[in-house]
Amino acid sequence: MTDYPHMLAPLDLGFTTLKNRVLMGSMHTGLEETKDWNRVAEFYAERARGEVGLMVTGGIGPNLEGSVLPGAAMMVTQDDIDNHSIVTRRVHDAGGKIAMQILHAGRYAYGPKCVAPSPVKSPISPFPPAELDEDGIEKQISDIVATAQRAQEAGYDGVEIMGSEGYFLNQFLVTHTNKRTDRWGGSYENRMRLPIEVVRRTREAVGTDFIIIYRLSMIDLVPNGSTHDEVVQLAKEIEKAGATIINTGIGWHEARIPTIATSVPRAAFAWVTKKLMGQVSIPVITSNRINTPEVAEEVLSTGCADMVSMARPMLADAHFVRKAMEGKANHIAPCIACNQACLDHTFSGKLSSCLVNPRACSETELVVEPASTKKSIAVVGAGPAGLSAAMTAAERGHSVTIIDRSDEIGGQLNMAKQVPGKEEFWGLVDWYRTMVADMGIDVRLNTEATTEMLQGFDEVIIATGVLPRDPAIPGQDGANVHSYIDVLKKRATPGKRVAVVGAGGIGFDVSEYLVHEGESPTENLPDWMVEWGVSDPAEHRGGLSPEGPKPEAPARAVTLLQRKAEKHGRRLGKTTGWIHRAALKMKNVEFVGGVNYERIDEKGLHVSFGEARENPTLIEADDIILCAGQVPDRSLADALSDAGIVHHIIGGADVASELDAKRAIDQGTRLAATL
Repeated sequence: MTDYPHMLAPLDLGFTTLKNRVLMGSMHTGLEETKDWNRVAEFYAERARGEVGLMVTGGIGPNLEGSVLPGAAMMVTQDDIDNHSIVTRRVHDAGGKIAMQILHAGRYAYGPKCVAPSPVKSPISPFPPAELDEDGIEKQISDIVATAQRAQEAGYDGVEIMGSEGYFLNQFLVTHTNKRTDRWGGSYENRMRLPIEVVRRTREAVGTDFIIIYRLSMIDLVPNGSTHDEVVQLAKEIEKAGATIINTGIGWHEARIPTIATSVPRAAFAWVTKKLMGQVSIPVITSNRINTPEVAEEVLSTGCADMVSMARPMLADAHFVRKAMEGKANHIAPCIACNQACLDHTFSGKLSSCLVNPRACSETELVVEPASTKKSIAVVGAGPAGLSAAMTAAERGHSVTIIDRSDEIGGQLNMAKQVPGKEEFWGLVDWYRTMVADMGIDVRLNTEATTEMLQGFDEVIIATGVLPRDPAIPGQDGANVHSYIDVLKKRATPGKRVAVVGAGGIGFDVSEYLVHEGESPTENLPDWMVEWGVSDPAEHRGGLSPEGPKPEAPARAVTLLQRKAEKHGRRLGKTTGWIHRAALKMKNVEFVGGVNYERIDEKGLHVSFGEARENPTLIEADDIILCAGQVPDRSLADALSDAGIVHHIIGGADVASELDAKRAIDQGTRLAATL
């Protein structure tokens, strides 16, 4: 008997059967571009060993003009076929199934040769696309079909044809990007001609016993996007053209509504897929912010879809499905949808990984093996750096003791989880607690580590974290001044007018915390939809409310200040910074930059501007919150050095950089893998 009967039920496709209802969705990891095909194969094979029903690769270009970037992976030569064969053989040997995503980027292609239905430049690319003529359209169709044939020759079980997220086929569907007046434009029947033709000719080329997934944009979230009736009409025609499965795409890349970030409610768009259920007879997959077996089971059992797509959760834990099968769901490393090591890396041209699981995409490079010599290891600090080091060391067979002065594990994660939109951090701390107990790690809380206490250990790891940086503002010792720690640990309750000193990640988080009161919109889907202006595409084209975003009134008037004369949040995550800025602006947070902090008194914060300290200004405030950065807490490390005790320093104690959990966890894991 299983707790997840719908998620773990097989899915009969006629010519083949999927072992369960979980699809590992496509992700642009950058692995294929490394050309280290053993590394690529091991990444997918590890997920196959984790019992996922079907995997989809990152997007593979059908030709040069359709590739997302210069040098991006394509499937155009015999060498490409041979290289991909290494992947498919490894996956099949591991008992898995895998499809290759064919991704034509259209006007999103980051290169001067990009093409599109009309010469309408994308707001996220500097390159204006060339408008295709009839011969050009025929070339794109032929190249996509040929790519599918090569994927079949390489041993893939199927292909996913990317028709959503604002990519090439999606661009033909809407008048926002298709201004044509020939048979490929104008009426909706003409605009949907291209995706139908691509699927029809692909099915003719690959035969009947080959999976064709069509990724269909079910809510565009851009002006002049598709209506629900158009989505249904296209889905029916795609089924007739020969698709095996329809997958859900949510939002174009240029949409100004978050769709997968941690502040988006879980399964936030499952209702969109549910509207298509019963309209077609082939299986339908739903997607976006499904990150636990419980959420997946709920989505399936309530008839929202026949199958669920989970992409980033398979980075966080390759054995997600297997652990659910074994009744160990609480052992699944949770995807917190932070984007920091996956999407942020992708859009920065780096190889993807995972904040929670640094081994993701590094399975052949970051190997955790049993230690040849078992040691006793002390880890001082139970934040993300210390916990990752302790768990990796314990996994290798070492005897591990964690010492922390706090009364709970998690370190600064326990403050992050208080911020509206970061509720996933509760689950991350819970997972650490479960794993530490399961691994038999000795945890000593409410304990101040000393040099004497640490002398008997073979290895000592210092993960003592950070201390707030002192901004040295005259008057900061007043009763109306608090550190971010006081606020997030609820030791201080600021008044209705607040000045926040420092606009880094912590300043943004504290501001978000201050403007909200009551239930977080992330925990209430209808409220979240109203806040961001998301509507039913059956009522409003593209799923955009004509009223736009309508957030609740802010709980406080907040001014967010920084010394740098630059855009606030410039150093926030590449794919999430805009969300944080937009969220605060919707709450009327005032951004003030280029300031000097002159003094604080009972009236508020006095500032001036520029090197000449001009334009003295009073920021009237009941309370001032200091978020002016951090410094490493190295007092214990210094004492150990003085005592001649060899030790390792990781996390914030090593480098205090915006509470960088990604770097801390990676550093802790890599260190412990070598001890």
